[in-house]
Amino acid sequence: MKLIAESSSTKTEWVLVEDNHLIERVFTEGLNPFFQTRREISRCVRLGLPQTFFKKRPEQVYYYGAGCTSNEKKNIVGASLVAQFKTPIQVESDLLAAARGLFKSEAGIACILGIGSNSCLYDGKVIVKNVKSAGYILGDEGSGAALGRTFLSDVLKRLAPKYLTDNFYDTFRITDDDILESVYNHSFPNRFLATVSYFLNDYIDDDYVYNLLVNNLRNFFIRNVCQYDYKDYPIRFVGSAAYSWSNILCDIAG
Repeated sequence: MKLIAESSSTKTEWVLVEDNHLIERVFTEGLNPFFQTRREISRCVRLGLPQTFFKKRPEQVYYYGAGCTSNEKKNIVGASLVAQFKTPIQVESDLLAAARGLFKSEAGIACILGIGSNSCLYDGKVIVKNVKSAGYILGDEGSGAALGRTFLSDVLKRLAPKYLTDNFYDTFRITDDDILESVYNHSFPNRFLATVSYFLNDYIDDDYVYNLLVNNLRNFFIRNVCQYDYKDYPIRFVGSAAYSWSNILCDIAG
């Protein structure tokens, strides 16, 4: 029996598989070694999964997760999982899972647009090139977090339309100081930024919001996709943001 997990910063999907048959599927809290320690990840796994997942003792655990971009981060997650399952663990990035899911044995450019963003050139087996995501502060173009970040900056500088700013404050019930606290001092600030993007989805017909979104997605292409030989490979997307904004995404891609 194998246990396969795929995790974003929002949620983790766990599936028990035996002889290519799905035995059980469970969703738990998202995990990210950039925002959590080994002990915090262990605790989330231990308290989030039903006891059956531990009692069935999978022979191997395959984990694909956000933030697993270096051996150091992979080791944090790996140590957390070994402590819980006492079985061999293989930790890879969520980007490899996306590439395998999108292309299987084909070559192509795989893109993730969700809370964060990432991309790679995949040769049908492994990732051969990756333009660094750089995270919610320095990158993540095209993502929900990046859209929320730009909007909040406009709100704080009083550049966003007044009616939209007023509706935002009424909806979230927060102050300017609360915004800064959530971004700079709370855990998982990227989740907070992405939550703001969900608010903006209700105003997609507003010219200001539409242009904000278009520029966000264009930045993803300019700063990421265009760094590959994009004319020579198919480009495919996964992620909640890619799904929500698929029509606009297709228009920009041409």
